Amino acid sequence: SFFAVFLLAPALNLLRFDLTETQLWVLGFRWSLGIDAFARGEATALQTAWAITWRGILPALTLVVGFLAVAYRFGRLYCGWLCPHFSLVETLNDLLHRATGRLSVWDTSPTPRPGRSADRRWWPVFLAACLVFGFVWAITLLTYLLPPAEVYGNLFSGSLTRNQFIFITAATVVLSLEFLFARHLFCRFVCAVGLFQSLAWMSNK
Repeated sequence: SFFAVFLLAPALNLLRFDLTETQLWVLGFRWSLGIDAFARGEATALQTAWAITWRGILPALTLVVGFLAVAYRFGRLYCGWLCPHFSLVETLNDLLHRATGRLSVWDTSPTPRPGRSADRRWWPVFLAACLVFGFVWAITLLTYLLPPAEVYGNLFSGSLTRNQFIFITAATVVLSLEFLFARHLFCRFVCAVGLFQSLAWMSNK
């Protein structure tokens, strides 16, 4: 369900940053720090400072403190239950296990599961899933930065701009390889969200 929210959030303006307008959207509303009003002379410096504090600094601090407080108490709760990347990790783990009996291409020995034996016919399904998820993820990431209607419209009409095509192609290749070879390594060593959750949890004796 959270992966579906991740895919639909830009199209529904739940969360995205529009580079064409330099505008942040949150829960369907334009989120502004009031700097533009100050530049137009419609707000004083004091009003602008208060707007930046109230609309920018305080929400960010609340989110970070709340997130780390949950991690301190429960560990990597976000990773296990809400992370859209980890939902794909679990899905791809299962497909690879059906094909090889292992949860990663780097595992040296199988991980037994009752009533299941390796079947090589699952290999094409696993590979196709890595490619499809990489493609879907690449498009979704682009819609967080550009208007979703423009991205999807250009995609379906076959009229992507040069930069859009390069971004989607490069991101699809990188993400597909990550899903194929390094999804566990990414979660353990690369993801900053997971790292800070681990640090908060380790501080809880």
